[in-house]
Amino acid sequence: MQRNTFLALIAQRLKSAPVVALLGPRQCGKTTLARQFAEFRQEVHFFDLEDPTDLAVLENPKLALQDLSGLVVLDEIQRLPDLFPVLRVLVDRPEAASQFLILGSASRDLIRQSSETLAGRISYLELTPFQLGEVGVTAWESLWERGGFPRSFLETDAETSRQWRKDYGATFLERDLPALGIGIPPQSLRRFWQMLAHCHGQLVNFSEFGRSFGVADTTVRRYLDVLEATFMVRRLRPWHENLGKRQVKTPKVYLRDSGMYHTLLGIHSLQELRRHPKLGPSWEGFALEEVVRHLRADPEDTYFWATHSGAELDLLIFQEGLRLGFEIKYTDRPRMTRSMRTAAEALKLDHLSILHPGEGAFPLAENIRAVGLRNLLSQAHPGGSRLSHSA
Repeated sequence: MQRNTFLALIAQRLKSAPVVALLGPRQCGKTTLARQFAEFRQEVHFFDLEDPTDLAVLENPKLALQDLSGLVVLDEIQRLPDLFPVLRVLVDRPEAASQFLILGSASRDLIRQSSETLAGRISYLELTPFQLGEVGVTAWESLWERGGFPRSFLETDAETSRQWRKDYGATFLERDLPALGIGIPPQSLRRFWQMLAHCHGQLVNFSEFGRSFGVADTTVRRYLDVLEATFMVRRLRPWHENLGKRQVKTPKVYLRDSGMYHTLLGIHSLQELRRHPKLGPSWEGFALEEVVRHLRADPEDTYFWATHSGAELDLLIFQEGLRLGFEIKYTDRPRMTRSMRTAAEALKLDHLSILHPGEGAFPLAENIRAVGLRNLLSQAHPGGSRLSHSA
């Protein structure tokens, strides 16, 4: 599948930075995308840092890279963090004739200590698993059930797709995390991941979670940091301001890929999902992730809001000077509630969308409307050309 939006973003970023870091979870398509991008370049040098031959070539990285021109792709960069200072030296040369596209399966925060030598020279781009806008709105139920990892979504056989997700989870815990230098026993992190799946979309009290898990709250935070830094979990921070209301200040957590979420819960089909008690949280996490990805919203601009009296907002995004609110409901009859009106007024939202799995959009009040997720993601954002509230 040609991912044209990301191909264009890579080209755009390379115009302003000599190094572009394409980061995302394992098996989300980074290598495939890099090879697709390389097809448009005349001279390309590709190094896979999981290949012993390429690692041997890069034993003296400055010597190996300094005479190259064109595009240099370094796959799985987190396996050789000593490369970052070398890249700084190479791109700072007056005669530098190459650009670097580096691929990594760890977040910016996890590799920050190594990559900070490239400050001012590197642009970060997160590649997610497939999004609804890429696979087409008619495939939304399949994307929701299977998640967006290419080999899970594109598999023709449902059982093979489910087995791939199971195997992915095992490989992630037993091989990928140790390769990042994370020394947590796989059995402990697997149990934590499964417990987290049952808290999907809920407030997480670290002390209470630690007591249930039998560890200190500091251990819970560490495990959560690891899953967040490897793109498995989204920690949604609470927004609070001086409103004269007692506001929630505890974060929420979501498993970012709906297919992995369903696998951890033992949900094997769309039919089972529709009967499952976690149907509502599953839809909420899926829709929330799609909106955040569609808007390419930064984590520091993405929140939820809630008060102790019961008013709440599932998603609050600050973008281009606007306050965009989203309430997510699995219903075929979306309607206004007192909680939504309170959120719109208290937070001074520019727009509030009530997202549902149906189609079409209709107004509920001034600057408040019900809209099907598929419709929302096919429209443009005012000023940013990705999300409109005028329909």
